Amino acid sequence: MGHPAEPAITETRNRLIQAAREAFMEEGYRASVDGIASRAGVAKQTLYNHFPSKDELFSESVGLVAAAIAVTLDGQTDDVRATLLRFGTAFREKVHGAEGLAMFRTLMAEAVRFPTLALAFFAKGPEQTAARLADFLGRAMTAGRLRQDDPRFAAEMLMGMLNNIDHFRHLSSNTLLPEILETDRIGQIVDCFLRAYDPNQ
Repeated sequence: MGHPAEPAITETRNRLIQAAREAFMEEGYRASVDGIASRAGVAKQTLYNHFPSKDELFSESVGLVAAAIAVTLDGQTDDVRATLLRFGTAFREKVHGAEGLAMFRTLMAEAVRFPTLALAFFAKGPEQTAARLADFLGRAMTAGRLRQDDPRFAAEMLMGMLNNIDHFRHLSSNTLLPEILETDRIGQIVDCFLRAYDPNQ
């Protein structure tokens, strides 16, 4: 039977992770432990009782964001285009969204100091997304709806097409695409991909 204090400990820990997540996205790794504890509404010593170092707190928050931006691919292979349009929309919303961009900036700035953390972020976010997409594309290839090829290569190519120069455009705070053009862009990318994998070619 769990100890009565366990729910409170879990709730405090979750508040600390959420506060750290927000602080790191806003301020980068320079975010102070005092500031994070204040955001969470706890004393600094309480933070250290849960996380012995800022590095561990950073690692925990990075894992949370990585999992949040991983894109799940649900859908049958009956309508490959419709499924890929939904995937493309979700992918770009997460990767080009404020949370995805903020953590990308922070992680890239700290990747030299935290190489294992960068690898963990890749494994929990982009790697999981690529694996799910490759599984879907492999099933579509088996069903004869896409040309037979290496599904993992196809998945990585489509993700690269969806990210493209627009990722840098968002990172550099350059002019963003209007919503109607964003929808058109996703459609153009998916259609280009489908032409490359047309099973009738």
